[in-house]
Amino acid sequence: MNRTTDFLPGSKFKIFQRKDMFRINTDTFALASFMMIKKGEVVLDIGTNNGALLIEASRFNPELLIGVDIFNEATELARENFNELLIENYRLYTCRVQDLTVEPVDVILCNPPYFNQINKANRNPNPYLEAARHEIFLPLVELLDCVRRDLKSHGRFYLIHRSDRLAEIIIEADKRGLTLKKCMPIIDHRKKNSHAICLEFIKGGNQGLIFINPMEIGKETDNDGYVD
Repeated sequence: MNRTTDFLPGSKFKIFQRKDMFRINTDTFALASFMMIKKGEVVLDIGTNNGALLIEASRFNPELLIGVDIFNEATELARENFNELLIENYRLYTCRVQDLTVEPVDVILCNPPYFNQINKANRNPNPYLEAARHEIFLPLVELLDCVRRDLKSHGRFYLIHRSDRLAEIIIEADKRGLTLKKCMPIIDHRKKNSHAICLEFIKGGNQGLIFINPMEIGKETDNDGYVD
């Protein structure tokens, strides 16, 4: 069988996942824990995959959940998960986010491709994993252009990314009027340095940055099963 049924990390929700596609992991858990959703908001998830982040967002009674993914297999899996969990207030689009047309939203979520290698030899031969991990279809600057286009004034953008690209992210976001307001490093005790970081940007926000206490993973006592 090409899929499994799994609990979202730290959640009561169970979802269907395909074995050959990007699967929930500690990054999913970190971003879901970090993001803040308010009742009645409209939430857009860029690269929605199986819908995991929108399912977590549904707990806060948003008005509408919007997911976009380039793979029809991903949006159909997300649709199946929403229907299984009796989530009705959603829209799913199969297209590049660059081509998406929606009214500006309150919140945007994204667990994007992290790596910008151009060399084909360094990329995963699985097309689903290649697109999830490498900036083939969604370079960072194009992602930020879409966030600027689709986010309301003073709306919030939640992103998880590689720590070693933080300076680049801040510079490019600032060019687009996206102000970094909160950071949460992720510390994996199996690695020498923090490898990932959760970020909250406000469109048109005032200066002033808060560092949230780090999320720690990879201790010997950890047994969540969701590691990279």
